[in-house]
Amino acid sequence: MEFDDAQMHRIAGWLDEGCKLAEIQTRIQQEFNRSLTYMEVKMLVSELDLLPRDPETPIEPDKPMAPDPAGPAAGTPAPGPSPSEPANARPGGVSVSVDEVAPPGVMISGKVTFGDGQTGAWFIDQSGQLGLAPTQKGYRPSQADMQSFQMGLDRELRTLGM
Repeated sequence: MEFDDAQMHRIAGWLDEGCKLAEIQTRIQQEFNRSLTYMEVKMLVSELDLLPRDPETPIEPDKPMAPDPAGPAAGTPAPGPSPSEPANARPGGVSVSVDEVAPPGVMISGKVTFGDGQTGAWFIDQSGQLGLAPTQKGYRPSQADMQSFQMGLDRELRTLGM
């Protein structure tokens, strides 16, 4: 992952503009004709000692909840995910879970469900390499699903303090 000073300056400028890592990954591919994984882009950005900026969102005051005649009373929290559904699952999105116990030969492992419903197992081996084993032989997730998977995995690993 070697970039010259002008390219590094350009990447830093994209961060200053507020680009997300996935956008930077796309721009590197388009402008420098270099294909990097999301994790490689993340490491590159960390070398710059810069952090991507989160877009500023206006804070809206809480709105009072109107009672739903068909549902629970106002103020009752919505039920959480079902036990078979990962806590970070989103309808039509990618969900990532972490196994409580990793199999021999890997540091950490888990399951992934892609936006199209296909599932698989992921793992990080003892050399730090990420591996993905789809349940259906020959399945290849879309690039958007892979980016969502990498972001979800990053979020889960941060939650665990890794």
